[in-house]
Amino acid sequence: MKVFLTGATGYIGSAIATALQAANHEVLGLARSSTAQEKLRSHHIQPIQGDLHDAQSLINGAQQADAVIHVAATNDAEIAAVDQQAVEIFLSTLEGTGKPFIYTSGTWILGNTGDAIADETSLLNPTQLIAWRAEIEPLVLAAKERNIRAIVIRPALVYGHGGGLVAMLVQSGLQQGVVQFVGNGQNRWTLIHVEDLARCYVAALDHAPSGSLFIAADDRQVFPLLAIAEAASHAAGVPGKTQSWVLTDAQQNMGAFADALVLDQQVSSAKARRVLNWQPQGSLLFDELKGGSYAVR
Repeated sequence: MKVFLTGATGYIGSAIATALQAANHEVLGLARSSTAQEKLRSHHIQPIQGDLHDAQSLINGAQQADAVIHVAATNDAEIAAVDQQAVEIFLSTLEGTGKPFIYTSGTWILGNTGDAIADETSLLNPTQLIAWRAEIEPLVLAAKERNIRAIVIRPALVYGHGGGLVAMLVQSGLQQGVVQFVGNGQNRWTLIHVEDLARCYVAALDHAPSGSLFIAADDRQVFPLLAIAEAASHAAGVPGKTQSWVLTDAQQNMGAFADALVLDQQVSSAKARRVLNWQPQGSLLFDELKGGSYAVR
């Protein structure tokens, strides 16, 4: 299958591209610059010149492909409007074709779950940072009625390959000599290795029924933020040196991102494991921090 992938040069997107190729799919990637185009070509990905602001490039990619996976985001003040526009363009282009369209949401859309373990049926309480996704998810899922094989994936917090939010903790240790985390550290993060997440996208592309919503998480990997920060301190070479950042102070510096970092979440991927015959198998977070991709050499 020929798959048009937005965000193909990014952290999650590049892992998805690799997993798609391993499953014998051909990948087309959206590329903003000549440098990005060369990077894609070096990984045997056909570049589609353009970006999320360029409607014609999105149309071109979707028309040339058998499926679309949308991962990219602008990560700026226009992120909600640009994402909404991109989704509407993709759905309009794919309407009536029966082709798969996979939209990337996230578990932060659930808000705090506390001691309850949330799944795809849980009520939404989105944190401000990603609140707009609560409107886009139903738009995508309703595209089943437009003869599009519409799928939404909500990744948990992604780690692995030295990236994700865990890398932010390690970097704070490297740069400041102490790993700084927001809040009291008792809130739980549910995680997913980037390679496991990528394989979940491929499994959804190959097997998910239209109108499907999946949480992609490793149910074994639910840890208090403080425990992650302490492990990150060892990876950064400053063992045991951690520091709490009061939420109100972090909000002044980081805005709504600070509120997302203190969410207390437990989520289940039972549906994805059952329907997609998918199972997380990537290296565990603390192994990665101890001697894997995050460890200071």
